[in-house]
Amino acid sequence: MVVAGPTASGKSALAVALARALDGEVVNADSMQVYRDLSILTARPDADEMAGVPHHLYGLLAADETCAAGLWLEWMHALLPEIWARGRVAVVTGGTGLYIRALIDGLAPVPEVTAGVRAAVSADYDRDPAAFAAALAAVDPVSAAAIPPANRQRMIRAAEVFRATGRPISAWQAEPHRGGLAAPPAVVAIEPERAWLYDRCDRRFDRMLETGAWEQVRAAMAAGLAPDAPLARGVGARALMAALAGELPEAEAVARAKRETRNYAKRQSTWFRRQLDADLVLRPPADALDSPRIAEKVAEILKLRRHGGCKSSAPRPADG
Repeated sequence: MVVAGPTASGKSALAVALARALDGEVVNADSMQVYRDLSILTARPDADEMAGVPHHLYGLLAADETCAAGLWLEWMHALLPEIWARGRVAVVTGGTGLYIRALIDGLAPVPEVTAGVRAAVSADYDRDPAAFAAALAAVDPVSAAAIPPANRQRMIRAAEVFRATGRPISAWQAEPHRGGLAAPPAVVAIEPERAWLYDRCDRRFDRMLETGAWEQVRAAMAAGLAPDAPLARGVGARALMAALAGELPEAEAVARAKRETRNYAKRQSTWFRRQLDADLVLRPPADALDSPRIAEKVAEILKLRRHGGCKSSAPRPADG
């Protein structure tokens, strides 16, 4: 099963509660929580928050390693059979929509791109982003129209695929997807009231700073964390790095990081609302996430799946 929702919505705590109630294990679907460093800033659950429940795919990678959706999906295909073989429910939770979509629908068969091609394309973008955008539009107008020119990662990805294969990434993405679950998982979606969510974002960021986020960012920078490293894409990381480098006043960095967090939460909320066909939608604060009725409802959903009942005609796995 999947527990999805925007950052600071309470999905990690809900996933633990459901795992405890349903004899489950929690599996990470957050692209920043796969990294070892910046555990506070990425809101990775600590030992107390894990509450004795097994957690998987947290804190695995170094800051300069990339965790593409394909790699995460490979991990999932190795891990899920192990959890199911123990007779337990896999409670997949996180805010990275691409990971969750890959798990449900699979991924397009886009060929691998060599490090040399990626480096050359990245250099082209950094040299002249405007010319880069124009060149991409000439060979892949679909992607160029869909990707903001300032989105360096996605722009480079689209261009490197064309350079490596001679075919637009948009054409590859139109191919049948591969690697998704044989049947869709049960999905619990958290769709908070906007003001409630924004307040939680701000208060959580304050707690992060009070409990060691500054120190973790400083240590990561001392160890060589660069602003363009994959981990540095985490919400708020670059703002704090700029402050510690003397490039931004501390108060401005904190305000920027909070704004980035709220904007990210808004984008996530929109994506999940439009992309996920949820079995159960929770709307805090009207819906209390610590209510035992949630676990009861989820248990009913899983029981229906075991007996062939579901919200669509497709069969669903008995244990999520």
